[in-house]
Amino acid sequence: LRSSEAQLAMLRRAAEVAHKSLTDFILDSACLAAEQTLLDQRLFMVSDQDYQALLNLLDRPARSNAGLKKLFSQPAPWEKTITQPATKVPAKKTATARTQPRANART
Repeated sequence: LRSSEAQLAMLRRAAEVAHKSLTDFILDSACLAAEQTLLDQRLFMVSDQDYQALLNLLDRPARSNAGLKKLFSQPAPWEKTITQPATKVPAKKTATARTQPRANART
């Protein structure tokens, strides 16, 4: 790997912070970047036959899907409400430095 001293120093620091060897850090980072690059592809080359098959699927009328109906009829986990109200526990009153009168307070 050809790199400047500054790049190498940064990679070493990052590997140390990640508790990895320099090699493992570089390979993990490179694989992550490669995966992201591949997932970001917007142009897909397919044969005429595969493209026509895709168009045929898209042109078909929608069909009912019981699994999707069930899934979309349920609230999202972050939207669920609590079914039972929370019970309030009375707070214990305790004396604190602020609520206790000062022994040497002037009046």
